[in-house]
Amino acid sequence: MANMLLTRPGASNGGSDSRALLLKLFTGEVYESFRTALVAKPLVQSRTLTNGKEAQFIHTGTMTAGFHTPGTPLLGNGAGTDGGPKQAETTITVDQLLVSQAFVYELDQVLAHYDIRGPIARQIGQSLAEHYDRRIFRVLDQAAEATAAVTGEPGGFEVNLGANKEYDAQSLVDGFFEAAAVLDERSAPKDGRVAVLSPRQYYSLISSVDTNILNRDIGNTQGNLNSGEGLFEIAGIKIQKSNNIPFLGKYGVATGTAIENTDTTNEKNDYGDTTDFANSCGLIFHRDAAACVEAIGPSVQTSGSDVSIMYQGDLIVGRLAMGAGPVRVSVAGAFRNV
Repeated sequence: MANMLLTRPGASNGGSDSRALLLKLFTGEVYESFRTALVAKPLVQSRTLTNGKEAQFIHTGTMTAGFHTPGTPLLGNGAGTDGGPKQAETTITVDQLLVSQAFVYELDQVLAHYDIRGPIARQIGQSLAEHYDRRIFRVLDQAAEATAAVTGEPGGFEVNLGANKEYDAQSLVDGFFEAAAVLDERSAPKDGRVAVLSPRQYYSLISSVDTNILNRDIGNTQGNLNSGEGLFEIAGIKIQKSNNIPFLGKYGVATGTAIENTDTTNEKNDYGDTTDFANSCGLIFHRDAAACVEAIGPSVQTSGSDVSIMYQGDLIVGRLAMGAGPVRVSVAGAFRNV
């Protein structure tokens, strides 16, 4: 009897490597999971580094205008005098390489009646995105208490909701309008203003009747109770929700995972420690407030054929190299439950 003619769905164009497309599928699953879980990166400035370890952000202070006296020359103004702009810089360094890894034994894949690699791919992508979000959000929270790099410019700002008011919808709404006023006073552009709340705060806003911020009719542009979604903005400030913002010393919720201390060996930027976020309960800022730099974007590596033969399985590594830091702290704000 003749041998069966195999159909190898993992081969590319009928090639001899039966795993070629399977690897790409796995890589795609990791990246898709990362992209879906990531919240913070699009909300701040972002730069990709090539052949460098850090990025420089230049700050230019404000200038003044004055009347010209006829017959006198215009010779410019020195920095910091007669209306000349002061300048300063902020540098953001790339942290050490971050990895999320798993070893998949080939026999386990053969014997299992369920997909092994798919869930691992999603968890690798999600773990990288979680790290990314947490570092950016911690930087934004710290920026709300930081002084400006340029002398004379305002520092970050805090909006006090009141003791035990972190979930109170009316206090949050009032906080939005206070933050909007501060951003207006500091000439922050209308476009790029955003707030990031914990899920419980977000749903508190949606379910509260006395705030009158959500139209109850289905199909309107501001959302509805049925879906629990669609609360897009308050006071011109767009709203996001995340489990990864600093929240009373934890992540996302007062009973969640405690914020870890800064790893001074591998983290080259200051991301703060647990005690720095004891009263943190939401972020409200303009995208110029902080930035992230990326030397290695989210990517996947798998072991070669020699390792696979030796260990009868595949080592799968998701990795990235990034860093985050404050930039224009005058437009960085945060809610506090005090």
